[in-house]
Amino acid sequence: MHHKKYCSLVSVAFIIGVLSIGLFIRCSKDPTSSTKDDNELEYVTPEEVGYSSDKLDEAEQFAEQSGYAAIMALHDGKVFFSWGEITKNYNCHSIRKPFLSALYGMHVEQGHIDLDATMDELNIDDIHPSLTPDEKQATVRDLLKSRSGVYHEAAAETQHMIETRPERGSHPPGTFFYYNNWDFNALGTIFEQETGTKIFEEFKRKIADPVGMEDFSVENCYYQYELEKSMHPAYHFRMSARDMARFGVIYQKNGMWKDSRIIPSEWISESTTAYSVEDSASGSSYGYMWKVFLEGSLLADMVGYPGYFHTGIGVHALVIVPELKLVVVERFDTDGPWVDPGEVGLELGMMIMNARISD
Repeated sequence: MHHKKYCSLVSVAFIIGVLSIGLFIRCSKDPTSSTKDDNELEYVTPEEVGYSSDKLDEAEQFAEQSGYAAIMALHDGKVFFSWGEITKNYNCHSIRKPFLSALYGMHVEQGHIDLDATMDELNIDDIHPSLTPDEKQATVRDLLKSRSGVYHEAAAETQHMIETRPERGSHPPGTFFYYNNWDFNALGTIFEQETGTKIFEEFKRKIADPVGMEDFSVENCYYQYELEKSMHPAYHFRMSARDMARFGVIYQKNGMWKDSRIIPSEWISESTTAYSVEDSASGSSYGYMWKVFLEGSLLADMVGYPGYFHTGIGVHALVIVPELKLVVVERFDTDGPWVDPGEVGLELGMMIMNARISD
């Protein structure tokens, strides 16, 4: 009697053990967990990739004194400098524009968006007042270059944009560069209309998830409507430093993440080509929602190489220097009251770049 009861208990324990092993095997093969491991950022010492720890310590102190919240620098996708709250999602401000530019490249390749389609052909208009017939001849490509000639009020404009906006009708489409939130915002409307997707959801599906962004969420992003000015909202991204670093690495690696093609290489080349001079003093030019510093410009002379970047209200920055395999991310907490540190972002970036150990 006792023997049979013992055998029954052993049998039950054996069955439970087998089921547990099977469950463990299934869990260990969970593709989500393995993908996350594959996409983890790799950390190295500065000296391993040719940078000085002592000089980067000076950059860290400068960042802290200047009020920055987080800084990261990566060589060929590997983090060699990381400081501050790199996991916190901050408002990206104008760095939203390269994010949308990347999505455009994917959908242009798939044939969903025609860059030479006009506003008239796409039925893109506005309110208070409508676009003129001449303004409706602007193409999607003109908007990407910020050369639409549409000088309509727009959501999320800075005071400088308002004060420097040309008169309506003063420049035909494609003929004049003006850093124009109407162009950038209308591109958001066009993207969603032509692709049948929503910007933030598509960014998550096409970019954030495949590269393992750890902090990004659609719920943290939002549209800013100012219907007394325009029907086209600004689309605001919130992102952490380490997730923005991942985005920069895609560009530094010419569209690749690990072994996967994320952004067409042709689009990276086309979108980071200089089409307009943005700032004659620094030599900064403008591509498709990227700022470009060409060889021979003051910025390129300071860095030592050409590259491209975008800033957000002067304190957030994402910089890519392809020849150095370098990505630099600068984040500032602009969500609450904050003090503008002035023109220190460039100085901080140069301190990181100048930490390179001479060959």
